[in-house]
Amino acid sequence: MNVPTRSTLREGLAVIGRGIKGQPRWFALAVLGSVVYGVMTSLTAAAIGFVVKRAVAPAIEARHVTASQLWFIGGVMAAVVLTTIVGVIGRRIAGGVAMYNLGAMYRRKVTRQYLRLPLSWHHQHPSGQLLSNANADVEATWNIFAPLPMALGVVVMLVFGIVQMVVVDPWLAVVGLTVFPMLFLANVAFQRAMSPRVTRAQQLRADVSEVAHESFEAALIVKSLGREDQEAERFRAVTHELRDANIEVGRTRGRFDPAIEAIPTVGTLAVLLVGTLRVSSGLLTAAEVVQIAYLFSILAFPVRALGWVLAELPRAVVGWNRVSAVLDAEGSMTYGDRSLPSGGASHLQAEHLGYAYEIESETGEPALNPAVVDVDLDVAPGSTVAIVGPTGSGKSTLTNLVMRLVDPDTGAVLVDGVDLRQVRHGGVSEVAALVAQQTFMFDDSVRGNITLGGDHDDAAVWRALQVAQGAGFVEKLPRRLDTHVGERGASLSGGQRQRIALARAVIRQPQLLILDDATSAVDPSVEQAILAGLREASSGTTVLVVAYRMATILLADEVVYLEGGRVVDHGSHQELLGRCAGYERLVTAYAREAAEREAIAAEEESTDGRRGADAPEGVSR
Repeated sequence: MNVPTRSTLREGLAVIGRGIKGQPRWFALAVLGSVVYGVMTSLTAAAIGFVVKRAVAPAIEARHVTASQLWFIGGVMAAVVLTTIVGVIGRRIAGGVAMYNLGAMYRRKVTRQYLRLPLSWHHQHPSGQLLSNANADVEATWNIFAPLPMALGVVVMLVFGIVQMVVVDPWLAVVGLTVFPMLFLANVAFQRAMSPRVTRAQQLRADVSEVAHESFEAALIVKSLGREDQEAERFRAVTHELRDANIEVGRTRGRFDPAIEAIPTVGTLAVLLVGTLRVSSGLLTAAEVVQIAYLFSILAFPVRALGWVLAELPRAVVGWNRVSAVLDAEGSMTYGDRSLPSGGASHLQAEHLGYAYEIESETGEPALNPAVVDVDLDVAPGSTVAIVGPTGSGKSTLTNLVMRLVDPDTGAVLVDGVDLRQVRHGGVSEVAALVAQQTFMFDDSVRGNITLGGDHDDAAVWRALQVAQGAGFVEKLPRRLDTHVGERGASLSGGQRQRIALARAVIRQPQLLILDDATSAVDPSVEQAILAGLREASSGTTVLVVAYRMATILLADEVVYLEGGRVVDHGSHQELLGRCAGYERLVTAYAREAAEREAIAAEEESTDGRRGADAPEGVSR
């Protein structure tokens, strides 16, 4: 993306226009302050010429400076400088407010969009990239509003100053203005060289963010498998790429900056040389030459200010493209305007449900990996149904479909006869609750992690904890419900986190409760107590539970056995044991393994006994 190209300029101007619409008042105040600064800076040259003519030159001729001359010089210059300072302060404060308001506004828009988009969209975008979109990319988009008000204001200074130069002496103005095309061309060349380098550096910032976030998320794996050195090397590689890209940006700036700074100086020397000749010939006064030379030196600044805006354009365009990709994302989730019935246990149905994950094939082309295939379910209100199946059979995917975290590719999920795609946004979570396989804890108190900001008193929190068998350990915590659990619940065990997650669901008194292996981190006796408590407390709740343990399965009214994403059989536990070989093999695996271990141990003990009986007399047995 090279700055001078039409496409980049057009996209950059569109970004600027969008920002101005977002903060019109603060931007207008910033530009007004910049205009005041530009006009007063140009008038500084006129003021200098004026005081030189009215006070400095007479004092030099008289070889004496009076108090009134000093007051005159100080008063004129103080008035100009103070007005200029007011313009600078107004520009910087208003420009900063506009820039930071835009950043805050679009960070909120991006994060709200993340919450709105379906889980299937999040599966396709790394969390590190999403963090970069909400932070570095938003910042890159609106950083252009730092130099922009100044650049627009100093255009007025440029016009005002050129008019002054022409009025004072057209010939000196022509000499001075020949430098401006040179300065402009140098800036264009500078932007051409900088654009691809700045763009690459911006993209690498996102890459660094992705790797860093992934490393933090995988801290347990990295530490437990001793992969610290390899992970550090992976992070080193991408950070060194960013370092090299930033160094290249600095080198490019270092090559151009001296030349760009030197051009105005050369122009000023040319003006002084020609001006001296014209003064010696009587065509100009010394005050007029000083005025034009000063004007020329300060008029080089507006061209540089415009260059700063051009330098930010590529970053702004890259940042906006990445941000707008999130804001424009639609995903596959659509909503209706219906509400689900309330006041009793839900009737859950699934009709010919199908869902496949998108993966990359060996050729690099997208391919589909079916997870749920033509699944039918009918869960009666108030009943408990256990979903059982080997690893990879589609159990967790089915729970996501039932909670409408993703939409099915085929078929439909109905709650009380209503297709979930016809339900308004947020309607499903009002009547259903999911306790996922992987429990997430916020860096908040126990109470905050259970209520999640909902209007629940402490009595309701304790009741939910009692159902989830978590009241005992919470009472022993230093501050009980006010105890902070740390990031991701770092101060709690896996079983404690699961019980808080269960309480989080129970406190909402859902009509449909979905448990995705939600008691795997507690021992069987605690699990039985939890499930018994849930069954007692959820008489008005339909429960769908992904189960592995026999204790969980035996509490279910019906068992649905999945294999390869399909419903192989369903019925009571005893019925499936008698007719479904896959189910029988899965649920009795632990018992068979325990029986085999006992048989081996008994055989070894019997063998040792026979050897002892056959040992010669006097030999220790």
